[in-house]
Amino acid sequence: MSDIIHHECGVTLIRLLKPIEYYKNKYGSARYGLHKLYQIMEKMINRGQDGAGVATIKFDAEPGTTYLDRLRSVENKATQDIFHKINNHFLTASKKHPEAYKSGEWQKKNIPFLGELMIGHLRYGTFGKNGVQSCHPFTRKNNWMSRNLVVAGNFNLTNVDELFTHLLELGQHPIVKADTITVMEKIGHFLDKENDKLFKKFKEQNDKNYEISKLIQKHLDVASILRESSKKWDGGYAMCGMIGHGDAFVLRDPNGIRPAYYYKDEEIIVVASERPVIQTVMNVAFEDVKEVTPGHALIIKKDGSFSEEEIIAPEKKLACSFERIYFSRANDAVIYQERLALGRHLTENVLKAVNHDFENTVFGFIPNTAETAFNGLVEGLRDQLNQWKVKNIAALPAGSGEDKILKILERKARVHKVILKDAKQRTFITSDESRDVLVNLVYDITYGTIKPGQDNLVVLDDSIVRGTTLKQSILRILDRLGPKKIVVVSSAPQIRYPDCYGIDMAVLNKFVAFEAAISLLKEQGKEAYIQDIYKRTKEELLKPKEEQVNLVKEIYAPFTAVEISDRIAQLIRPKDLKAELQIIYQSIEDLHASCTENAGDWYFSGNYPTPGGNKVSNQSFVNYMEGVTARAY
Repeated sequence: MSDIIHHECGVTLIRLLKPIEYYKNKYGSARYGLHKLYQIMEKMINRGQDGAGVATIKFDAEPGTTYLDRLRSVENKATQDIFHKINNHFLTASKKHPEAYKSGEWQKKNIPFLGELMIGHLRYGTFGKNGVQSCHPFTRKNNWMSRNLVVAGNFNLTNVDELFTHLLELGQHPIVKADTITVMEKIGHFLDKENDKLFKKFKEQNDKNYEISKLIQKHLDVASILRESSKKWDGGYAMCGMIGHGDAFVLRDPNGIRPAYYYKDEEIIVVASERPVIQTVMNVAFEDVKEVTPGHALIIKKDGSFSEEEIIAPEKKLACSFERIYFSRANDAVIYQERLALGRHLTENVLKAVNHDFENTVFGFIPNTAETAFNGLVEGLRDQLNQWKVKNIAALPAGSGEDKILKILERKARVHKVILKDAKQRTFITSDESRDVLVNLVYDITYGTIKPGQDNLVVLDDSIVRGTTLKQSILRILDRLGPKKIVVVSSAPQIRYPDCYGIDMAVLNKFVAFEAAISLLKEQGKEAYIQDIYKRTKEELLKPKEEQVNLVKEIYAPFTAVEISDRIAQLIRPKDLKAELQIIYQSIEDLHASCTENAGDWYFSGNYPTPGGNKVSNQSFVNYMEGVTARAY
């Protein structure tokens, strides 16, 4: 993708189902669980590079000893930094106590972070600052084991203000107004209530206090806690939690917006944001990894019992399609096929753009994540060529020589790696300011691939969000090759609306499609039309979010997708560009034909899965009209 988008975080939860000594004997290391946690987090590094965090819980720890450990980092390689520090504990212990160290049980009792239950988190900062205090997991501590709570998630909620107010109504005094803290405090409140209810019950049975603690841990109703906590949540989430004594849960939103997968055998339960990560790390088959059902929670009790329970009634599944287009790893068996299909569906429009001129057209892609969709486009081109070859061979006169047949058969799409990305330069680009200065160093071209003044050049990108990199760098670089026409193709549809469920796309005037629509309206003298939408949007925001409709759709209503694409081409065209320029976007219909199971398309269509989405879109437009650059939730 040429435009940088920070997106959904990555989260993983691991529960060991055997004693630590079992893994020491079978796998040669008591750190079996920690090794798996590290491998999964490293495999999901694409999901978060602003920071990382790990928390572990030891079961049945002796009173007076630490059983909950947490470490977070915002270093450049945060995951490696964390596990380097964790491993140092083991290195030190092995040197000081070489004989005792041979025992997995001794290691558990004496070395931090060696527990049966653990959470890992990779963060992209879409809310708040990027200091270590903003990194998951978050903890809520108490002297009662069953009141301790650890939470980490891949999520954004649209109604933090509402939830914050509810906490105040409950009598709490939160010191931070952020969705993560708000969620943790909500769960924590009902965790406390469940503890109080059980304490009262067992006290009335004349049980001793030290006995009551164990009884509470055994009978804690995690599903009930989650049902009460999540009643007012509006957003997309895959929420992982651990309770101090050893219960754990993973809760997914009712629309399945955020991804969550799990694997279970007699030794281990593994949950992660991406399926192929589990497949690789655990060496298991595709069908062995299950998807967490939307609106359900995986609940793992301290005794090892496991269940998937409905917490919120599932709604229509609208899983994030951007996961399929760009965010998730392409080695997922289903996602790989979906990205191929995205490319194939672009074939017809691409060929129209170059008048089906295979002889004088070069095809390439903008590295690195667009490669799979590009392979799908190449497959589509091959199919078109095969049809052309069959037709032309059939039309040859009887007795035509082999040379004429071979000439037809030899025609193929000219595919080249025209544009390259310099990974070494990429590491220096850390902010919008330095990015503007150094962006020309990130990409380079393969000279000699284009016949100057004669060839068309088609390049495929995952998505065109702002168009900044195209305008400032890529188009100028491609123009050096001297193509007659440049066609930039997006495997995603036009991004028109803010995301509020995890992707860092929240400000309307950062979308070149929105900029194009506003430009067209102003060109047609429809400033009054824009002002009318602004006025009605402000009135809409006075309604409860459940009653609001997304009025931003009216900004785009007067225009076809092609008209907006053509205006985008004008907006991102550098003044000194010599080649003709055309922009082609995927249609929403072809997106759904490609990604049949992940129908979430609100950033393209404006059809939000939750009421909070309409509110966020309306507020984003008001912010735009009033010159406010902050995100709308």
